[in-house]
Order: sequence, then C-alpha cells, then structure tokens
Amino acid sequence: MTNAIAISNLRFYYPGHSVSVFENLNLNIKTGSRFGIFGPNGAGKTTLIACITGILKYSHGSIKINGIEVSENPHEIKKHFGYVPQDFSFYPELSPMENLMFFGAWAGLSKSTTQKRAAEILEVLGLSEVKDKPVRKFSGGMKRRVNLAIGVIQQPAILFLDEPTVGVDIHSRQALISYLKMLNTNGTTLMYTSHQLSEAEELCDEVALFDEGKIKVQGLLSPLLQQHQQNGLEGLFMELTGKKYRDS
Repeated sequence: MTNAIAISNLRFYYPGHSVSVFENLNLNIKTGSRFGIFGPNGAGKTTLIACITGILKYSHGSIKINGIEVSENPHEIKKHFGYVPQDFSFYPELSPMENLMFFGAWAGLSKSTTQKRAAEILEVLGLSEVKDKPVRKFSGGMKRRVNLAIGVIQQPAILFLDEPTVGVDIHSRQALISYLKMLNTNGTTLMYTSHQLSEAEELCDEVALFDEGKIKVQGLLSPLLQQHQQNGLEGLFMELTGKKYRDS
C-alpha cells in the first residue's frame, strides 16, 4: 500500500531555539487510512501538521505528500490536501454558499465546478436551507459544518482535521463523524488530532501517540490496546504520557 504522507528523519527548530522540536522523526501514513495523532499540550502535534502542510519550513529531513516533497513544491502540494482548523476559517458576514464560492475560487476551481460541489456538500451536511444566510447567525454546530465544507470543497486526497467537532452537541458530532467516514470510504485519507479521545476511538483505525517531539507508540488501535492491556485510548494515553498536569 502506498503512503499518503511519508516523513523521514525530520528535524525542526523554531528560530532562535537551540533545542529541536523533532529529531530524526519518522512516520508513514497509508493512503486511505483514518490516522489519529495524539499527545499532551506541547507534544509537537500542531508543529508537525504545520510542517506537513508547508506552513512551517523544516530544516532537515523529508516530508512527502503523495510522493511530492513538501519543501520543494509548496504550491503543488496544496492541491492534494484540505485543512479543517480548530479556529473557524470562514467569513462570518458571508453565507455558506458565498464562503464556498470564495474558497473554491481560491483553490483554483472553476465557478461551475464550485457551484456544483458546494450544492452537494451543503445538502449532505444539512445546510441547504440556510445556504444564503450569514454564517454569523449560525449555531456552533452549524459553523463547524461550514468549516468542514470549506476544507473539502476541492475534493482533497488528504484531509487534515484539528479538533473538528470542538464545542458541538452530540447530534452534530455524530453527523460530522459519519460524514468523515463517508469521505474516507470514498478514498480520502484522514489525519486527525483532538483531545476528544472517545471520539478518536470511533473515527481512527490507526494512531500515533506523541510526547516531547517523539512518537511513543504507533499502530493499529485495537492491537495497541490489547498489547498494553487497556480498554480505551484514554488509558493508553495516560500510561504512555504520564498523569502530571501538562497544560502550562
């Protein structure tokens, strides 16, 4: 099976810091997988995603998306992935349709293609009836759905998800998880990070636990739980990262 993301001997320093965030980090994410990255605050998850998506420039090593080196092809790789950030990424004064038309054009899609894609996504996500209303008037769950719609407007091969359901009720969470699973069934590779570990168990089939810039463990979720004699991801997380306060 091919790798959607291949990271080899990655080393990254923030400017002005002598200690690296990553030192010879290696990680492969298979095409078509639902891959979760977890760890305490400050473990390096956000930095890693920023390096993979080209937001941060890494100093040594290699990151490839669908076989394309990120550092050498910063514009080309953007065609291969979508990104759903924790913070809302839309224009609140615009409607869902207006937001999607803007971001579709920004991604290089034609007007007709964007209109067709937007109508399909808004229907699936239950936003068709409010497609022309300003997003600022929406509930938190509806705003999360708009955020997700923007991330998938270009039909990306890989979708990065950073806390995609934070602040939503259980019904919206289940609807979003179901949609993400449908995308994955249709071929989209998911790379997901969240503090919602019970949600992660439902969505992810493979996980990597990070701490202090290193991978503590990686593999298919069920065998890992059996190996460490844990009933769930939270127990595995606590076993491998400790129980001290980590939010400072």
